[in-house]
Amino acid sequence: MHLPDGLLPAPVCIAGFAVTGLTTWYSLKQINRFSNPTESIPKASLLTAAFFVASSIHIPIPPASVHLILNGLMGTLLGYYAFPAVLIGLFLQAVVFGHGGLTTLGVNAAMMGIPALLAYHLFGWSQRATRHWSTNWSLGSSAFLAGAVGLGLAVLVFLTLTLSFLPAGLDANLERAAILGLALAHIPLMLIEGAFTAILVLFLNRVKPQLLKQT
Repeated sequence: MHLPDGLLPAPVCIAGFAVTGLTTWYSLKQINRFSNPTESIPKASLLTAAFFVASSIHIPIPPASVHLILNGLMGTLLGYYAFPAVLIGLFLQAVVFGHGGLTTLGVNAAMMGIPALLAYHLFGWSQRATRHWSTNWSLGSSAFLAGAVGLGLAVLVFLTLTLSFLPAGLDANLERAAILGLALAHIPLMLIEGAFTAILVLFLNRVKPQLLKQT
């Protein structure tokens, strides 16, 4: 679900870099407010590596084959560290695997990174809203929602951009059908990533709960 080079017009790519630059600055500003901003760097590095490798794990979901994104998981576990982590992971994916492109790096980072930040806030809000539930139910449901919604928002942005900027000379109806099929194939993936996020969060809460806290 990466936007490749050549798909988007130059103004959109430039706007993507501007949004990514501002969001990176905002994220780093929030990180610097922590008592120890460097404490979570090892955790962020580990999840950046997981995000990088996830793009090579393909799941056949008719009518398409999709790969793991994990941006909702990163937002849930990393908070404001998630956006720089996504940006670095996407750069490495573009250079090493050829997933996405360098001209669309800004757009791809905004498409996947901003939903990761929203997933982080959704995780916290959902926990507060379900605080009357048992701890495991509250934590698990909040993590599931964040993991699924993070991916779902990224798919909506991807769908909007690709349908809005279809290259001239292509069979528009056929391309729209293919893009819609790809988007629909991500619905089961949302459930998979939501469940994976919930399982991992519950496991960490049991064995090392400090990993769930932002410094």
